[in-house]
Amino acid sequence: MAVLKEEYDIVVVGAGHAGCEAALASARLGMKTIMFTVSVDSIALMPCNPNIGGSSKGHLVKELDALGGEMGKNIDKTFIQSRMLNTSKGPAVHSLRAQADKQDYSREMRKTLENTENLTIRQAEVSEIITENGEVKGVKTFSGAEYAARAVVLATGTYLKARCIYGEVCNYTGPNGLQAANHLSESLESNGIPLRRFKTGTPARVDGRSIDYSKMFEQKGDDPIVPFSFSTDPKDIQKEQVSCWLTYTTPETHRIIRENIDRSPLFSGSIKGTGPRYCPSIEDKVVKFPDKEKHQIFIEPEGNYTNEMYLSGMSSSLPEDVQYEMYKTLPGLENVRIVRNAYAIEYDCVNANQIKANLEFKHISGLFSAGQLNGSSGYEEAAAQGLMAGINAARKLQGKESIILDRSQAYIGVLIDDLITKENTEPYRMMTSRAEYRLLLRQDNADLRLSEIGHEVGLIDDERYEYVKYKKKKIAETVERLKNVLIGANQATQTVLAQWGSSSLKTGSNLAELISRPELDYEKLKSLDPEWEDLPQDIIEQINIEIKYEGYIARQEKQVENFKRVEGRLLSEDIDYKSIKGLRLEAGQKLDMFKPRSIGQASRISGVTPADIAVLLIYLSGNK
Repeated sequence: MAVLKEEYDIVVVGAGHAGCEAALASARLGMKTIMFTVSVDSIALMPCNPNIGGSSKGHLVKELDALGGEMGKNIDKTFIQSRMLNTSKGPAVHSLRAQADKQDYSREMRKTLENTENLTIRQAEVSEIITENGEVKGVKTFSGAEYAARAVVLATGTYLKARCIYGEVCNYTGPNGLQAANHLSESLESNGIPLRRFKTGTPARVDGRSIDYSKMFEQKGDDPIVPFSFSTDPKDIQKEQVSCWLTYTTPETHRIIRENIDRSPLFSGSIKGTGPRYCPSIEDKVVKFPDKEKHQIFIEPEGNYTNEMYLSGMSSSLPEDVQYEMYKTLPGLENVRIVRNAYAIEYDCVNANQIKANLEFKHISGLFSAGQLNGSSGYEEAAAQGLMAGINAARKLQGKESIILDRSQAYIGVLIDDLITKENTEPYRMMTSRAEYRLLLRQDNADLRLSEIGHEVGLIDDERYEYVKYKKKKIAETVERLKNVLIGANQATQTVLAQWGSSSLKTGSNLAELISRPELDYEKLKSLDPEWEDLPQDIIEQINIEIKYEGYIARQEKQVENFKRVEGRLLSEDIDYKSIKGLRLEAGQKLDMFKPRSIGQASRISGVTPADIAVLLIYLSGNK
């Protein structure tokens, strides 16, 4: 029987947030690319929360944008509310978060994909990975069609043998009732890729007309609105925003959950997959924190053209009747009508320990993996991996070195390093606390850190890169100039300081020393600066941060220097660790399994001690 046969440079399997970024990066770098999805209507689907960004996740989106990704641009076009989180704390943890119109977000991303040169979209289920002598050769679809390719990026999300569960109801579907991918798992395992089961969940969606908002706390968006993409002009996105709302669970909510906990598949044993610790279900919260009288629940709109509201913080897999009963105990939800039940979803994924730092499988050349398939959770974590997998798949075919970001360069570097070196037994979620150098890896300076790499790769154009170079130069020059503008303790100075509630000067100072005071900044001292310039707001922001946190930044830069020294000691993939004398048996086994690329990465592997690292350093010095 004749079958359809086509040839491409790169195949991307999946069209979620990882797949979209991988396909766009690949195609934009000149690779003839095809992206497969079980449904073209699910492109860039947001099956869970209706937002992009948030604590630490906003950092990932900003970094992705600085490297030439699409997520930041797409949310800037489709957001309905935007807020900067953690503003009461230092700039290291400021994180942008935008509510999306889910349909608009998906529609706009699909429009971008469909109008990208070199990119083909195909609705079909990929059922088999074709390999030969340890190299990927393409894929087969369930219909039998064959697509030859020199590289394949797997971005299957939560679709592999997925099943959605609440109470005793179990549907063998992907998220939102979409078709699951039931055939690829067997092919992966036959190619020596062992799989495991993870689980995540989502709350109910309810009819906004059945909510009494007068019993809730309104949460409005920011004014002015800060864009996600460094290429978006802030003036273009100032608009009227929708509100979100805050309510709380009650002791009655908790009573209902406790009395029905045996009916939850999470606790009855029906669900075998491991769920995310940092995004627990409401059942988990009530059981694990029995002394807590209430939990925050955010009521978030799903879009401009629907009445559906998302109950953030209240994911569940309890039975339908219990869901109704418990949701109605929240202030404002007494008469709530559920549109879509909450459910848990269980799916196959890989252990990312099988993957190299460039997101390529260690034992199958040309096969890359990204997103929730790697055991991570979240749209932003997926998109970041998708971008890097797409870039590195293209560079492999171009005969260029992979782009590998280390932990001192980007949150993306922390994310990937944690996935491939730690024994993650649950879905991995990015958090600011995971980044050792978070004062340097702020979201506001992502363009300064990463645009040069994005430009070198070919995803950041010359005009945008020239502005980044100008911005860097202007920041450095202005900070240096402000250190040399001397200010006397005269009446004019004291008047300005008093205006902003700042203590008077006893002796002379310079402008940089004054700006370092918490209550002062570059703009407030305009009248004391004879060479003051009306600079773009993003440059002014960097000037203030550089001056106010100079000592802390300098200290962290020294820490990075020490980190770079061990990270720069590279290890060959051919080392037989079990044969190294003095290395403990456990360490040798772990190092053989992970095949770290550097001494630094080896030191982060669980079970490898400082003594083992000392043995490795001696081994390296004797084998120069």
